[in-house]
Amino acid sequence: MKHLVLLSGIWSLVGVLSTTSAQVPDAPAPGPTNAPAARSGGSPGAAPKEQSKFLGKDVPVFDPGTELLTFDGKTWNVSNNRLFEARFEKYLNAPEATTAQDTEYQAIITQILNLLAPGNATREHINLAFRLLPRGSNFDIDARLCDALADSVYTVWRAQRRQDQLVMANEALEQERKRHEWNAQIAGQDKKIEGTAGSSSKSGDSTMTNTVKTTTVITPYATRLVETMALIKANQTKMALSEIQVKVEFQALMVQFFVQRRYQHVLMATRFYRAIFNDGDSKLNLGKESKDLFEKTSGSAPTVSTLDSMANEAIRDVREGIKAFEFLVENKELESATKRLAEAFTIGEYVPEVRTLPRAKKRQALEFVQKTKQLLSTLEAKDYTEAEKLLDHLAVTARDFDGKKARAGIETSRRVAQFRLAKARNAATSGDRETLEKELTAATELWPLNPQLAEVANLIFSQGDVQGKAVGDFEQLVGQKNYRQIFDNSARYIAALAHYPEKAKQLQAVLQNMTRIEGAILRANEMARQSNYPGAWEGVEKIAADFPDDSKLNQVRADFTTQAADFVRTLRSAQDMEKKEQVGSSLAWFLKAQKIYPQSEYATEGIERLVKRIVPEG
Repeated sequence: MKHLVLLSGIWSLVGVLSTTSAQVPDAPAPGPTNAPAARSGGSPGAAPKEQSKFLGKDVPVFDPGTELLTFDGKTWNVSNNRLFEARFEKYLNAPEATTAQDTEYQAIITQILNLLAPGNATREHINLAFRLLPRGSNFDIDARLCDALADSVYTVWRAQRRQDQLVMANEALEQERKRHEWNAQIAGQDKKIEGTAGSSSKSGDSTMTNTVKTTTVITPYATRLVETMALIKANQTKMALSEIQVKVEFQALMVQFFVQRRYQHVLMATRFYRAIFNDGDSKLNLGKESKDLFEKTSGSAPTVSTLDSMANEAIRDVREGIKAFEFLVENKELESATKRLAEAFTIGEYVPEVRTLPRAKKRQALEFVQKTKQLLSTLEAKDYTEAEKLLDHLAVTARDFDGKKARAGIETSRRVAQFRLAKARNAATSGDRETLEKELTAATELWPLNPQLAEVANLIFSQGDVQGKAVGDFEQLVGQKNYRQIFDNSARYIAALAHYPEKAKQLQAVLQNMTRIEGAILRANEMARQSNYPGAWEGVEKIAADFPDDSKLNQVRADFTTQAADFVRTLRSAQDMEKKEQVGSSLAWFLKAQKIYPQSEYATEGIERLVKRIVPEG
């Protein structure tokens, strides 16, 4: 239960923080009275309102029971969409991050965290941790995030040095204020003494004259006193605004790390934050929606500490998910293992345990995913023989895979096809040609490769002219290599060619070839749905080499050639160079094609051929 709550919380927080991060103000409004409003997200008519028009008003909600994410009135399965599948498949094929560079990078991150650990963050350790950040940013896996953190820390330190200067300026102004206040008081007292001494001889005119003299003497001191106090207040306001500004910018970076699932960077940022801001204020400046969701998810107000604790909890949860995956793989429970790995990858793609998982184990999950996709393709193509083979294979390699629904669907289709075939037999016996064609067509659509279809041949097309015309049409279509039309009207030709064993064998080969073509097109369309256009093109290109005259296949091939233009152009350039005996140039083009599509068999075979020519065996 705790795992589901965390997964839901992570997804919801990542969704809402990423969509409402613009609500964090770039700079608070001037004046101490406006600062709280700025920290809470601003007025209702400001940026949040504009953002709700752009991204919708709904808060993202993730249901861990169904793996459905709902946002802005739309619902999709997080583990069954093009973006996730492509990213997850790329991870499954990637090598484990256990090289010397990866180890060195993790050692730097661990050292930084240890230097900034609570009770250990002395000035010397903070400076040392800061100097380690540029070293961490030199690694590709870091994506220069350590540089961003170092820039934020440096910005805070510069702001704090400016605040020290403002404090010194205020101290000097305070001394100036006291001096002017003292001068004004002394000037007033002197005029009082002078007025008292001459009171016996004062008239109305002399009283007014003394008042004017007093005002004239005191006014310069009072004016300078007011100016000095104004400067002090202005400096105090600048200090407050500068501190709030750098805090907001630093917190925005921490939230960005959390949204990117860079939990180690979140921990480094929170520890730097506590070390350089020692005023005890750790409240996060979030928008209202983000703040409410944060409180519902974590059970507390959004603070640096809660962000830190949620990052630690996410790392712990990912580690448990990886341990569960390894245990399930050892027990050949690949379906559950793949789900656990997908969950761990979704929550913490950059957690070390996820990155260092051996590729051999990940490939087992990839093979399971590929086999299940092939199963779906064969079921769509109604190739039930191949589907049963895949089900048997999955039953051995993935003991927790539930193939009951697929087997039930296969058996149901077969029985209905046999039932339709029986009705076709009866219709042929009674001479009901309309029912015969209808039932035979339905039986063929349900199970195109049903071997029992030929058994009703002696009852179908009993009239010789009809059967002869069907045979003639078949021979004409074969001569024209129009196998597509034969496949579309297969029921007619199966019955007509029953008494012609050689032609029946030829028809069976045509149907099997067309089933291969349809299966290849289905698989190519599935790859295209995942934006894998080079793979889709290569799939139809291979089958097109055997069946160059199929119109539908050529159309699909032309479409994918356009969508994978860069890969096709590169591969054909390599093949042309190879034909011209330009081995070096051809090898370079093959390598470029392999870089575009690493799983390309054409590129791999071309490279192997050229390498053997360059470096012969023996």
